[in-house]
Amino acid sequence: MRRTASRWPAPTAQRGAALLVAMVVLTLVTTLASAMVWQQWRGVQVEAAERARTQAAWMLIGAADWGRLLLSEDGKTSSVVDELGETWATPLAEARLSSFLATDGNAAGDGPEAFLSGRIVDLQSRYNLRRLARPGAFEEERRVLRRLCGMAGLSAADADQLAQRLAQAWDLQATDGPLRPRSVDQLAWFGVPPAALARLSQWTTVLPRDDTAVNVNTASREVLLAVVENLDPATADRLIASRPHKALPALPPTAQVGAGQLSVNTSFFEILAQLRLDDRVLRQRTVIQRSGSTVTALSREPLPLEAEVDVPGWTPR
Repeated sequence: MRRTASRWPAPTAQRGAALLVAMVVLTLVTTLASAMVWQQWRGVQVEAAERARTQAAWMLIGAADWGRLLLSEDGKTSSVVDELGETWATPLAEARLSSFLATDGNAAGDGPEAFLSGRIVDLQSRYNLRRLARPGAFEEERRVLRRLCGMAGLSAADADQLAQRLAQAWDLQATDGPLRPRSVDQLAWFGVPPAALARLSQWTTVLPRDDTAVNVNTASREVLLAVVENLDPATADRLIASRPHKALPALPPTAQVGAGQLSVNTSFFEILAQLRLDDRVLRQRTVIQRSGSTVTALSREPLPLEAEVDVPGWTPR
C-alpha cells in the first residue's frame, strides 16, 4: 500500500510563521508605544512652554506696574519739574527673580532662572512728530524736522516730503491720505532708509497729542539743536551742563523757539522691560500718560529683540 503525503505543513514551517507574526506584532506595539510616548512628551513640552509664556507675560506686566508706581509717586512730589536726577530715570539693572516663581520656600531652587531689567524713558525728551499737524504751525515744524533729518543723513527735499506726508496722515479731514504711523519705526512706510530711521528713532516720537513740548531737562543735544532755531552747539552744551532747570532757561537773542515748544516737565513716558526666562528673552514697551499722580497705560506691545534700544545691558539679537 502506497503512503500519501500529509496535507499539513511541517512543524518547522509552523514555527517560522508564528515567529514572523510575533515579530510583526512586536513591531506594531513598539511603534504605537513610541508614538504614545512622543505625544506625551510633546504635550509636556507644550504645557511647559505655555506656563513659561504666561509667567513671563505676568512678570512683564508687573514690571510695567512698577514703573507706573514710580511715576505716580514722583508726580505727587515733583510734578512741576522732571529731570534725569529723579528716581524714575535710574535704569533697573538685571535682577534675579527666580525665587519669586516658587510656590513655597522649599521649592525655590526648582523654578526657572528669571532675570528682569529695564528703564523708564521720557518721551518728551524727543520731538513729537504729531506737531506737524498743528493748525497754522506746519512751516515752523517742518523746519524742525528738516534739521533733525539733516543730522540723520537725509536731504532737505526728503525731509520736506516726509513732513508733508506726515501732516496729511494726521489731517482729520483728509479721507485719502497715507496711513497714520503709530510709532517712529513705521516711518519706513514713507520710504525712510533704515540707517536714517535708526537715528531718527532716538530723537523723535509719536504721541497721542500734537501740543506736547520738548523737556529741556531730558532732551539730547541733537533735539535741542533742532527745536531751537539758530541755537549753536556750544550753547546747547551749556544748557545740558546746567541742568536741571526749574524754569525755561534764557536763550541767546538770535535763538528762536516756537510757542509751546519747550518745557521743564513731562506727561508721557515709556517703560521698557526685558525678561530672561531660561533660554527665552522677551521685551515689552508700555507707553504711559501721567497727569499729576494719575498714571494711565496707553499701549502695551512686545518689543523686537532686533530693535536698537538705549538700555544698559540690552543688545540687538
